[in-house]
Amino acid sequence: MLKIAYHPIYKHHLPHGHRFPMMKYELLPQQLLHEGTCTAANFFEPNFPDDSHILEVHDATYYDDLVNLELKPSAARKIGFPLSTELVQRERIIADGTIKGCEFALEHGIAMNIAGGTHHAYSNRGEAFCMLNDQAIGARYLQNKKLKNNILIIDLDVHQGNGTAEIFKTDHSVFTFSMHGKGNYPFKKETSDLDIALDKGTTDQEYLSILKKTLPELLEKVQPDFIFYLSGVDVLASDKLGTLALTLEGCMERDRFVLQTCFDAKIPVQCSMGGGYSPDIKIIVEAHANTFRLAQDIYA
Repeated sequence: MLKIAYHPIYKHHLPHGHRFPMMKYELLPQQLLHEGTCTAANFFEPNFPDDSHILEVHDATYYDDLVNLELKPSAARKIGFPLSTELVQRERIIADGTIKGCEFALEHGIAMNIAGGTHHAYSNRGEAFCMLNDQAIGARYLQNKKLKNNILIIDLDVHQGNGTAEIFKTDHSVFTFSMHGKGNYPFKKETSDLDIALDKGTTDQEYLSILKKTLPELLEKVQPDFIFYLSGVDVLASDKLGTLALTLEGCMERDRFVLQTCFDAKIPVQCSMGGGYSPDIKIIVEAHANTFRLAQDIYA
């Protein structure tokens, strides 16, 4: 059975006019239940993870300052959210959703998190709506529990996974692959194990051609025993923070190809949603919902 991490805290209250679409975290599970793609049994509610799992990835001083709301104002501003106890609790619970999702993926082949994909969180700082790197924490959890060792992170958000690249820059057991917009934030990029920077206005055909050539070659090269997939929908042409030009159909085909490839290779995958900033919230929810529909179809 497909297991999906969701907690009401995912929808965090923000000041009026904030550009981050928190509403999607409430609307997405509602849509999946309404249309019958999922039932209540598909969802599980994460909680606070053991701090030791977070500290395998994040610097202790940074984490302590974050939890105690003692970050320097300049560091807090880079996160992009007003810092609060509830916000930090939310981030910890998202990380637990991914940790527990790893266990479910080992059992069922796949697990998903309604939130997550916090790939701009570095080992010692947060930025761009990311404070704790959920998939990096999940990767270390698998390794430390000796559940899996050779891990591939597939990051298809429109923004480079700079924090993830920094965390694993000297670790050859975790291969970081980021395919993103060349002109997008972060403007000073880190070095992933494989970076593919796409030109502004890249369309479905070119995007999918590159992905369908690259991913099978990566599986052959890396031989991963676990995959993390960051399925950001900010690749859409309508996205106000993106520079690519994918259609809803192209984004769906991207997800279909990644998930089908993982399924055919019999490699368990944990999927976090990542970004999506189209002005119309219905487009964001539809694009994310497609990922869950495909997972249900492929892993049925």
